[in-house]
Amino acid sequence: MAVVREFALPDLGEGLTEAEIVRWMVRVGDVVAIDQPVVEVETAKAVVEVPCPYGGVVTARFGEEGQTLDVGRPLLTVAVGSPDGQTPAAPADGDSGSGNVLVGYGTSGPAARRRRVRPAPGVPAPAAAPAPAPTPVAAVPVRHEGPVAVISPLVRRRAREHGLDLRVLTGSGPDGLILRSDVERAITAVSTAPVTAAAPAASAAPAGGTRIPLRGIRGAVAEKLGRSRREIPDATCWVDADATELLAARAAMNAAGGPKVSVLALFARICAAALARYPELNSTVDTGRGEIVVLPEVHIGFAAQTDRGLVVPVVRDAHRRSTGELSAEIGRLTEAARSGALTPAQLTGGTFTLNNYGVFGVDGSTPIINHPEAAMLGVGRITPKPWVHQGELAVRQVVQLSFTFDHRVCDGGTAGGFLRFVADCVEQPAILLRAV
Repeated sequence: MAVVREFALPDLGEGLTEAEIVRWMVRVGDVVAIDQPVVEVETAKAVVEVPCPYGGVVTARFGEEGQTLDVGRPLLTVAVGSPDGQTPAAPADGDSGSGNVLVGYGTSGPAARRRRVRPAPGVPAPAAAPAPAPTPVAAVPVRHEGPVAVISPLVRRRAREHGLDLRVLTGSGPDGLILRSDVERAITAVSTAPVTAAAPAASAAPAGGTRIPLRGIRGAVAEKLGRSRREIPDATCWVDADATELLAARAAMNAAGGPKVSVLALFARICAAALARYPELNSTVDTGRGEIVVLPEVHIGFAAQTDRGLVVPVVRDAHRRSTGELSAEIGRLTEAARSGALTPAQLTGGTFTLNNYGVFGVDGSTPIINHPEAAMLGVGRITPKPWVHQGELAVRQVVQLSFTFDHRVCDGGTAGGFLRFVADCVEQPAILLRAV
């Protein structure tokens, strides 16, 4: 006879703890093969297809499109086994299935690495209860003794950022597990609780208007940018540069045949050379230990606008790549971003970010640092402008460069030196030939 097996939302890696169901790829009653993609989900990093490690008939789906599920929650159940009751087609209990939990992610262990609290034998597992009504945590909190029932680092971080004591919360998950939704409700309760007895009650939301949920990629961007502004004392400097010679060099390179070189790739090459001269800007701040960590590898992220929001693909080892290799990798990652095919690994690990907002037809901006990096270079549009060239007024191709940096890692002299070197390379690309 068939054995019904439950497939839960797997651990997606990169610290991700939840995902939104974008599209179901199977229906109840469909026959699925081992490792067949069954659902498309959107995490805070990317949209990915999740394959099922079991083969059989889908007997149930859990969650509707647009619903967010925590890692470890059931996705679907599959009736495994041949119709004549012979050997099941899926692994026995305790096995990890095929091991290919996510296509292209190289997972080889059990889907859920987080420890789950299981009830004692003979004690039924509690059913998923409705979310408790919001209770202002400031009103006579009751502290729970013993370890706090929370396993998600994201939940702990959210509580810490808002000054919440997890010991006063009652979790709505299995065995009292504190979920992110519990913390969010507590945050809302605190923010809407009256400050004094005379303070008016929180008013209802204004009539009209469209509400857009901050979740998935957009939610992750909002969280990261907000955290950047809260934690990083940033400063910005900018300079105009004559990019005429840079465009001429690009035209000459492209005229020689072979793959085309993009302007963004040229700026990536310039940034890699500038970071070699000013390595303290390729760093991060370890606030826990009070240290600046200068990173040995240069992984340059670049901002890419997609239908799903802003993403920052990362070019690994940019300091080891030629201009042509940088251009090819940027092109490949850009196409993957537009098609929603980027993996979490391709969206993390950057050490410096390049933001070409000139594609939107604007000249200047003050970029927000991509936390936890230390700096970002912004590039405006390249446009004809009057310019004094070799002592005479001429029309030249001018670009405005803005540089935002973490003032904890360097002072204005270092930031100014970095930006000036970048501008000099834009105006005289031959400088790159002798750059360290």
